[in-house]
Amino acid sequence: MPKLGQEQLRRAALVAATVEEIGARGSLDVTVGQIARRAGMSTALAHHYFGGKTQIFLAAMRQILSDYGAEVRGALASAAPDRRLEAIIAANFAGSCFAPATVSAWLTFYGLAHSDPQAARLLRVYQARLRSNLIDALRGRCADPAAVAETLSALIDGVYLRAALSGRGVDGAAAHVTQAAYALIGETR
Repeated sequence: MPKLGQEQLRRAALVAATVEEIGARGSLDVTVGQIARRAGMSTALAHHYFGGKTQIFLAAMRQILSDYGAEVRGALASAAPDRRLEAIIAANFAGSCFAPATVSAWLTFYGLAHSDPQAARLLRVYQARLRSNLIDALRGRCADPAAVAETLSALIDGVYLRAALSGRGVDGAAAHVTQAAYALIGETR
């Protein structure tokens, strides 16, 4: 009989091992066996819990997106009402988003979203939440919050990708994107 709570612990260990293994390899070119070994369990158990490599990876991305969401919620909770836009931008460039293994997972995720419907759906959810948060933060600050949010979303993702691919990090990226946001909405600071 299985021990109570072991399934959640094992799933979490497999998810963490997936991010670490992808980070070590720099791609999704890993096996379930490699992930399972890193997690300290058998390949059969990994298959039992997730079914296959793509399902484990999608669970890992859900965890990364959950962590990212917590970062955004924390930034918004501590931001003054007129500083929500700046808080959202800053959260997108938080250090937690740039751990090397997390960056590898994100880059792999973008590629997988082109061929896997579940990954594409998860990417659309992330993009819709970012857009929604930006629209909310832009209300009352510009004439067309939806258009500005779309531009800022693309700018945030683009700056993230450039920083991730260059390996130089994001020092100053939030400030640059914030300045671009001010220019888009016609504010000076």
